[in-house]
Amino acid sequence: MIRYIFGLVCLIVSANCLYSSTSNVVDLTPENFDKLVINSDHIWVVEFYAPWCGHCKNLKPEYEKAATALKGVIKVGAVNADVHKSLGSRFGIEGFPTIKIFGQNKYKPENFNGQRTADGIVTEALKVATKKVRASLGGKSSESDHKSTDSDDVITLTDDNFDKLVMGSEDMWLVEFYAPWCGHCKNLAPHWAKAATELKGKVKLGALDATVNTVKASQYEIRGYPTIKFFAPGKKDSDSVAEYDGGRTSTDIVNWALEKLAENIPAPEVIELISEASMKEACDDRPLCVISILPHILDCQSKCRNGYLELLKNMAEKYKKKMWGWLWAEAGSQPAVEQALEIGGFGYPALAVVNVKKMKYSLLRGSFSKDGIDSFLRDLSYGRGGTAPLRGAALPKIVDISPWDGEDAELPQDEDIDLSDIDLNEKDEL
Repeated sequence: MIRYIFGLVCLIVSANCLYSSTSNVVDLTPENFDKLVINSDHIWVVEFYAPWCGHCKNLKPEYEKAATALKGVIKVGAVNADVHKSLGSRFGIEGFPTIKIFGQNKYKPENFNGQRTADGIVTEALKVATKKVRASLGGKSSESDHKSTDSDDVITLTDDNFDKLVMGSEDMWLVEFYAPWCGHCKNLAPHWAKAATELKGKVKLGALDATVNTVKASQYEIRGYPTIKFFAPGKKDSDSVAEYDGGRTSTDIVNWALEKLAENIPAPEVIELISEASMKEACDDRPLCVISILPHILDCQSKCRNGYLELLKNMAEKYKKKMWGWLWAEAGSQPAVEQALEIGGFGYPALAVVNVKKMKYSLLRGSFSKDGIDSFLRDLSYGRGGTAPLRGAALPKIVDISPWDGEDAELPQDEDIDLSDIDLNEKDEL
């Protein structure tokens, strides 16, 4: 009767609930969620959906099949997050469908990232149940044993999602293979979580319970806990995997990861400044942006220009660990940029370094040469050198132009004038 009433309310409020009152999928609302899920001893698999969502409709038969298979073992529910926005917000739901598994720690549910099939859902739910049972046998919670999985920045890995998240990405990964009962793993956990936060956006840190996810533990020959593996950035294969041989403090982990990242990342591209998009690509989220203004193609043909570009590429390679952005523009093509950097129509080539966040810049006063640029950039990297605010305290307006075609340029030819048809009288003669 209660489920029928909730189903009726859902029908009235949202036009259509995805699951009927006779389904094995329990309809969850703000009124019954804490009582049924949070305050119960049961493990719950919960889908957050919207009735209009096509992917949700496609998932429905598989989700109901999983609910039937798990009946009496694990609870399966669904939240119409389009109507019950408070529940969606409470658990950080940003897309539909999102499936979370509420295991030992109900306040920190695990994201389900496996195959959206009945078999995938059942398999993952049973793994969570196994962890809970093993934790009970040990008298402690696996969640509290390994706090690194509690960090929002440490990604929980499983047999099901490992290949997609790690091997299928071009990001650099450090993966910890742990056991919930392992004392060294418990000691590492807070350092692992802190390192994950400090490396966010640069290197991904994951954690895999090797006592549950035995397929990956066997594949990577895990024989002790914790074991940390390094997965190099870029396309991954068996040669991309190596042992982590650094220290076990957060500082050790961060420094080791950044060194590896610097070794593996390619030099940043020196981008021609032809649009707002090119400025955004090179300078957004970068600590500094190096902007060069090269002579006009009529003053410095392709061989000359390519020589300057090669110099800039070499500098970008040398300073790639700094993760700066690199731009170049032809003299006169971006007048607002030249004005903002006080380059102003002469003295090409010229170079300036811009701090986009602080809206400040520093202008190269020395020679536009390997030694001159290197000395200038080295001083900046050590915090030396003067800076000035950008004019207007904002980025200059970028003009949309066509990119350089890589060719030489020619001066426009003067038209030959045929004077044979012109009748000159004596007065016209000089």
